[in-house]
Amino acid sequence: MTDYRARSMWLDGVPGELAPRPSLPGPIDVDVAIVGAGFTGLWTAYYLKLADPHLRIAVLEREIAGFGASGRNGGWCHTTFPGSRELAARTHGRQAVVDQQRALHHTVYEIARVVDDEGIDARFHLGGQLDLALTPVQLLRMHEAVEYEREWGFGEEDYRVLGAADLRERVRVAGCLGAGYTPHGAAVDPARLARGLADVVEKLGVSIYEHTPVTRIEPHVASTVFGDVRADVVVRATEAFTPELPGYERTLVPIYSLMIGTEPLPDSFWKEIGWTGQEVFGDFRFLIFYAMHTDDGRIAIGGRGAPYHFGSRLSEQFERDPAVRDHLHALLGELFPAIGDAKVTHHWGGAIAAPRDWYTSVGLDRDSGMAWAGAYVGDGVSTTNLAGRTLRDLILGQQTELTVLPWVNHHSKAWEPEPLRWIGVNAALKAMGSADDVEVRTGRPSKRATYVKKLIGA
Repeated sequence: MTDYRARSMWLDGVPGELAPRPSLPGPIDVDVAIVGAGFTGLWTAYYLKLADPHLRIAVLEREIAGFGASGRNGGWCHTTFPGSRELAARTHGRQAVVDQQRALHHTVYEIARVVDDEGIDARFHLGGQLDLALTPVQLLRMHEAVEYEREWGFGEEDYRVLGAADLRERVRVAGCLGAGYTPHGAAVDPARLARGLADVVEKLGVSIYEHTPVTRIEPHVASTVFGDVRADVVVRATEAFTPELPGYERTLVPIYSLMIGTEPLPDSFWKEIGWTGQEVFGDFRFLIFYAMHTDDGRIAIGGRGAPYHFGSRLSEQFERDPAVRDHLHALLGELFPAIGDAKVTHHWGGAIAAPRDWYTSVGLDRDSGMAWAGAYVGDGVSTTNLAGRTLRDLILGQQTELTVLPWVNHHSKAWEPEPLRWIGVNAALKAMGSADDVEVRTGRPSKRATYVKKLIGA
């Protein structure tokens, strides 16, 4: 039996048992088959069932609900959208891009509403998001980021600068020169959200079949080891596991992001650093990190740096990397010297999914009945909710303000075959990390990161 609690600090803290639901009993016919019981699949089922209680919906999951990124991520519910605004504006117009960003802003509050209405104990806190400037180069990049938002019509109510003194009123981070702040962000216990949402969906009458691996997706059919599930619409909500499906090997690449969690920290520590608003925060480095303050007084912090594995391979052994763990632990000490010798009690990770053009998408091909949403590049906690509502409208054949957003029916080109994929992705990861080192050493912006972003299409 898989020890699901060992896969993340979040899963370890979920109350009750993590025993799998029953598997698919055999071949069935439904209206909508959803492959994957993460946030995308569960939100889609939730909104569809509310809109039409008569729909027969089956969610098929290889492990348990919330097993993947939905139960392992950084606990950020924020509004970053992977993809180029400029590219989207060329194809859909400037206003459509603004509408999409506004829809993402709204999504954070929509999740807060559902959590409250459904009584999900997700430990959801609307504290906003901080983007710290820890060096003079990052301070320059922060001001550029704010100016960029202004160019798109987003004002102080959406994103603003906090000086060093104002930031210290929120959280005292060693050597921080200031921060960008947006109120459109929240901290959340993602596993509690995923598991709670699964319970709500099931009570609405959706069938969730766990320990039910899907071996192939074809028009109107999701094939499993227990038989075929035939449906008018089949939704692919498999994110980083997508390359394991026949025919989808080069659709996305799984890139590992790893995390650590501290022991509960004493009141004296929190009194010294503040952070009572439970804002989520990172900074303006290229090889990102992300941190949050949990309800039980821990700090969870994660970051990139683990390698991409040849052939888009996924394995539990890739979910922990001593070098990344030590880097994150050291980073905590740099940010908060008062943390002293606090113990790290959890070390875990999981794969995010990246498309070739770094552009998240959602869509439905009506003729084949094949729908999808994903490629969130690690920014999916909120975006999955917007995807679920968009898929609801697409599947029900409704034209709404969501179905005309730029990401709808966007198709990314395939990744290169191996070994080019392995060489390119790992070279890009190393270059981004070295760009951060160059900036710290020279005090000047690194050009190599810009070149890498253009190369990979980010």
